[in-house]
Amino acid sequence: MKVINGWDDSNLQSKWSGDLEPIEVVADRDTFIVDIPDSSTKQIREDFNDASLKTLDSSKFDMAVGPIYVEGAELGDALEVKISKIDTAKWGWSAILRDFGLLKGKFDEKLILWNISNGFVTSARKGFLGGVTIPTRPFLGVIGTAPGSGEFPMIPPQYFGGNMDNRLVGEGSILYLPVNRKGGLVSFADPHASQGDGEVCGTAVETSAKVTVTVRVIKHMKMRHPIIEGRDDGMDEVVVTQAFSPDLHKSAVDAVEEMIAFLGGKGFDRDEAYVLCSVAGNLRISEIVDEPNLGVSMVLPKRLLARQTT
Repeated sequence: MKVINGWDDSNLQSKWSGDLEPIEVVADRDTFIVDIPDSSTKQIREDFNDASLKTLDSSKFDMAVGPIYVEGAELGDALEVKISKIDTAKWGWSAILRDFGLLKGKFDEKLILWNISNGFVTSARKGFLGGVTIPTRPFLGVIGTAPGSGEFPMIPPQYFGGNMDNRLVGEGSILYLPVNRKGGLVSFADPHASQGDGEVCGTAVETSAKVTVTVRVIKHMKMRHPIIEGRDDGMDEVVVTQAFSPDLHKSAVDAVEEMIAFLGGKGFDRDEAYVLCSVAGNLRISEIVDEPNLGVSMVLPKRLLARQTT
């Protein structure tokens, strides 16, 4: 199976642009492995401490492995990305960064190293969260296609995906992304071992990972924002619509409108879809720290789409 090596700097991108040269070409329906560094892009090591955070180059944060050209992907299509396996490293990190996070400016900088083993995360920092075990739920914080025009920094999520930090993009999930440039030009970054909705301190359990993905071109599927099919805690399969903007209320409105449009394609009229979102959907803040764009999701059990007619 083809392995795309993200530890080679020549395979990394530091911006979203349709003018970047692809690092690899894959066929429609190809399965391959992407070997992805952590979100610091190899800067943080296991021997780091709080003071080491001052040495970080923030311009290297969330550099992505890509772009990867998918044969047959044309403008107006969608790219289906199925994640079948995420093998994380045995260690990870989180950090409080003084000028980043929902409560920025209220905490001193701190680095937490984690042990990742047997499906759990435990703190390797003496006296910090001792006795607490956190279940692993690995996912990718960053998957995106190239924008139709312009250049964008890596961190804020955009209409083409990118740094969505949506914890439902994990093993077994399917992500649908718009194709805005020929070949799609898809890229991958930011593996996490675990994260809560919102990622409020600005970091999850950041780690590196080998990720097995399959890409498929879906012809003539126009999209405004990425859509996820996956599994949520305590629920069966779910479908997730998303929206990103600097205004949290607008993101919420757009996420619901995206779900109403999606349900319209499944035979529901607008009134039905709106009520279904209210009585069975979950509107949540998936990402609130990657300013200026704030990510909101509408999560709906997929089984509700299989309506019965008489």
